[in-house]
Amino acid sequence: MGRIHVGHAEIAQFGVEKVNLPKDKANEYRAQARRLREKVESYLGEHPDFTLKKMILSGSLAKGTALRSLKDIDVGCYISGADVPTKVSELLEYLAERLRNAFPNFSHDQIKPQTYSVTVSFRGSGLDVDVVPILYNGDSQWYGNLVSQDDGSFLETSIPLHLEFIRKRKQNHEVHFAQLVRLLKYWVRNMKMERDGFRFKSFMVELLLSKLADNGLDFTDYPEALQHFFTYLVTSDIREKIWFNDYYSAAQVGVFSDPVQIIDPVNAKNNASCLYTNRQADIIVDAALDAGDAIDSALAAPTKERTVYYWQKVFGSSFQI
Repeated sequence: MGRIHVGHAEIAQFGVEKVNLPKDKANEYRAQARRLREKVESYLGEHPDFTLKKMILSGSLAKGTALRSLKDIDVGCYISGADVPTKVSELLEYLAERLRNAFPNFSHDQIKPQTYSVTVSFRGSGLDVDVVPILYNGDSQWYGNLVSQDDGSFLETSIPLHLEFIRKRKQNHEVHFAQLVRLLKYWVRNMKMERDGFRFKSFMVELLLSKLADNGLDFTDYPEALQHFFTYLVTSDIREKIWFNDYYSAAQVGVFSDPVQIIDPVNAKNNASCLYTNRQADIIVDAALDAGDAIDSALAAPTKERTVYYWQKVFGSSFQI
């Protein structure tokens, strides 16, 4: 009964109206990141000794999975040179100083080192660009050592390969893969406000959904696909080891003792979920169980009012039809 009131079309419309970053805003933000990159590249042309080698838009905006609530964008900055510091605090100040040289009209407080990145603040739009340094040694696939946002350690990664990984899944599930990522990130955002101790980073959501995509899950019905995702979290107890063979073989996958093991698709030695404790995993599973139950109830609800009530348990009070 409840599907009469809320089905795939209604969830898709909710995504457009409440969840997704509007296309014009996404284009504006991408243009701003492009201007940042072009400004630095222009400076590179005039200063061949400058050690910044490449700037690449990364994160949700680059992947096409950004939420309406986006307040900053991520840019990876590849740095190479014998004089580049390897201590994180010194590296960030080194990067900040060179960005200030590239933007001489910016005030000092518009380019500020943070814990693991350098924030460039554009006063006109109010948008912040977080520039993350990557130590680069000339690898053809743009592997380099990124300053991890988790704990500040150096982590081998390739932004172009990460973007390619997501792009493959989007091509196999046009529209639907990216939309489901956004819907699930919105659920995560709601859970963070409602549940103490809930954390579930977007990268893990993307990888879990990617695994379900690779396993043949049909994404064309959003209520069913969401239910399948939550059911998988519960039945696997989020303790099933997840890895991908796009860029490495099974033999290369590391051995880990962490309770949650979701392996980086471009680095077989990196467990993207290594900092999650059993307690944190249990909180995710409990939330997924409640979300799955709510969807079951919504699909069986006899009235529109009850249907919306149950979907609000998943997406919060902003869900209205």
